[in-house]
Amino acid sequence: MKLGIVGLPNVGKSTLFNSLTKAGAESANYPFCTIDPNVGIVPVPDERLKLLGDMYQSKKVTPAVIEFVDIAGLVKGASKGEGLGNQFLSNIREVDAIVHVVRCFEDANVVHVDGNVNPLRDIETINLELIFSDLEIMERRKSKVSKAARMDKTMAKEDALLTRIMEHLESGKMAKSMEVDDEDELELLRSYNLLTYKPVIYAANVAEDDLADDGASNDMVASVRNFAAGEDSEVFVICAQIEQEIAELDDDEKSMFLEDLGISQSGLDKLIAASYRLLGLMSFLTAGEDETRAWTIKIGTKAPQAAGKIHSDFERGFIKAEVVNYKDLLEYGSLAAAREKGLVGMEGKEYVVQDGDVILFRFNV
Repeated sequence: MKLGIVGLPNVGKSTLFNSLTKAGAESANYPFCTIDPNVGIVPVPDERLKLLGDMYQSKKVTPAVIEFVDIAGLVKGASKGEGLGNQFLSNIREVDAIVHVVRCFEDANVVHVDGNVNPLRDIETINLELIFSDLEIMERRKSKVSKAARMDKTMAKEDALLTRIMEHLESGKMAKSMEVDDEDELELLRSYNLLTYKPVIYAANVAEDDLADDGASNDMVASVRNFAAGEDSEVFVICAQIEQEIAELDDDEKSMFLEDLGISQSGLDKLIAASYRLLGLMSFLTAGEDETRAWTIKIGTKAPQAAGKIHSDFERGFIKAEVVNYKDLLEYGSLAAAREKGLVGMEGKEYVVQDGDVILFRFNV
């Protein structure tokens, strides 16, 4: 899974990136200190892996990972070259979802590019820049398609769709709110990789005092939540500064620190949960002496396609999947013991994989 982090300068974007990835991206109190995109790979915390790894005494434990891409802060008019322009948006075209960091705290010592804090105005500023960037992509595509459309019915249909998408964007709306006529149009719309078609998770960056009640008493957070609800986006509340402190601690210290703050989850945990929900993802597990590993798949994936995540040969030659829930496996201490209790199923091609399934695939190529 790949997530792109966007936001205005000085909203806590690079501080959040640093804390999530411990990558040490430059972060300072002036705009545009992040010029090159910062990329960091983060393991997805999953206690099931450690428990299974210990049980099997696995030589290797491999978690699922998320790749974060942090780009320079965008300002109003970036599409027209203001600030550093929007050339960095190309760096997040390939992401699965966008994490939009929104400042929801007052601090006279941290400058705001627009002079005062207003989350909804900030969201609108970023959204407009994403729209302008998408319009550029659509204009280039349309100039190619329009020439071919005179002689080709399929191209003519795409040309008409491009016109509608451009009109939709020009009216200030995001591509994901656009209605399409059929599956062919939907497939085309997805293929353009538009930034405004990507799912969004808003990271409401608050002061430390607002963490304990998850931003419930912060009017700015409430306004972001209302806005996000209107477009089926996710919101999670963080204090980027605190996250950076958490990132320096080991697991035991981290638990105590979170307890002292009155919170149960770190920002990374909240973000991962939000992104899995938004993208409809879950993990199945494989376990053994050599390796215990988590594999991320879409909810609703059938056994052969899950096998294909491991290796294309597994999918091609799929015979059966031996499936046990990780809790049952841990409770009885071995696959053989769980099998004796009738807790291991031999599943075929139509089996829909469940979160927390531990699977042994049988295949023949």
